[in-house]
Amino acid sequence: MHRPSSSTHPRARRGSLGRWGLATGILALTAVTLTGCGLQPATSYVPAVGPGSIIPLDGADGVNLTVTSKNFTEQLLLGKIAVLAGTAAGFDVTDLSNVPGSQPARDLLLSGQADVLWDYTGTTWLTYLGQTEAITDQDEMWQAVHDLDLKNGVTWGAPAPMNNTYALAVRSEAVADLGSITAMSELAALPVAERTFCVESEFNSRPDGMNPMLAHYGLERGTANGVPDSNIGIYDTGAIYSATDNGACNFGEVFTTDGRLDALDLTVLTDDLAFFPAYNVAPIFYTETLKAHPGLEKIFAKISPKLTDEVLRSMNRQVDVEGAEPADVAYAWMIDEGFITDPTS
Repeated sequence: MHRPSSSTHPRARRGSLGRWGLATGILALTAVTLTGCGLQPATSYVPAVGPGSIIPLDGADGVNLTVTSKNFTEQLLLGKIAVLAGTAAGFDVTDLSNVPGSQPARDLLLSGQADVLWDYTGTTWLTYLGQTEAITDQDEMWQAVHDLDLKNGVTWGAPAPMNNTYALAVRSEAVADLGSITAMSELAALPVAERTFCVESEFNSRPDGMNPMLAHYGLERGTANGVPDSNIGIYDTGAIYSATDNGACNFGEVFTTDGRLDALDLTVLTDDLAFFPAYNVAPIFYTETLKAHPGLEKIFAKISPKLTDEVLRSMNRQVDVEGAEPADVAYAWMIDEGFITDPTS
C-alpha cells in the first residue's frame, strides 16, 4: 500500500517493501549521516525534560540512545514520546524520527543504528515477516510477532491497547436513522438502499478488503439483495472522511486512531465478528541495547497501557486538524500522565 494524502496513517505498513526505491534509501542514509556528524533532523526538537515517574536508569548517563520513527503523524507523536522517555531515563538521545518509509525505519533498528522504534503488530507480521494468515486476536498477534522477530535481533515490548486497524464509520447524526447501528453485524439487517459505502481503491480490490469483509458479514457484493456495485463509491483515502460526514455514503472505510473521527463526529462500528487484523502498536528494541539496559523495557511498559485509541485520536487531531507540533503534543501528554516534568516550571 502507498501512504495516503493524510499524514496520520501508516498505509505503507501493508505495502510492497521495494517501492520506496533509491530516493528513500538516500534520504534515510542522509539522516543517519547527519546524526553521525553530530547533527539531527529539523524535526528533532523537543522541550526540556525533567524526571517524573520515569527516573534516570543506572548506567544510562553518557550513553547514546537513538530513537527512530516513520514519517506520518502518529509515528512522529510516538517517536517524540520515546525521545522524551529516553531523555528522562538519563540517556543522551539522538532523535532520528521522521524517516521516509516503513522499511527504512525498521532497517535502522535491525542494523543497530537505532535502538527504539514503535511499530505495529500487523505491519510486522504481514509485511516484514511475510506471513499470509492474518491474526485478529490482539494478544495472539503480539505473541506471534514477538516470538518470530527475536531471531532478527528485535525484542518487542508490551503492546498498547491502541489498534490502528481498518474500520467502518458512520456520521453520528445518522446512527438513529439507521436503527441505532453500533456493530458491523447489523449491516445485513439494513435495507439494501442504506448499505452504501465510501472506500479507497486499494481496499476495494484487496484480497482481504471489501469483498471478503462483506462476505464475512453475510453480504454478497454485486447482488440486488446484498450490496450492489452502485452502492460503493471509490475515493482517495483523505476524501473518505469528509464524504462520509457529508452523507455521500452511510459507511466509510477509516482507521481507528485517525483524528478526523473526532473532528467530524464519526462513529466507528464494532468489528464484532473479528474480520480486521490486529495492528496494535508496541515499542520494539534492538535486542543488544535491551541486554545492556534492561530497565528500558520497564519504562516503556509504563507508557504502553496509556496509549488507547481515544488518546491517539486526540493527539493526531491536535496535529492534523489543529496544527500543533508533534513534540508539543507528546510533551503535554507525558506531563499530564506524570511520566516527566517541566524543569522550567
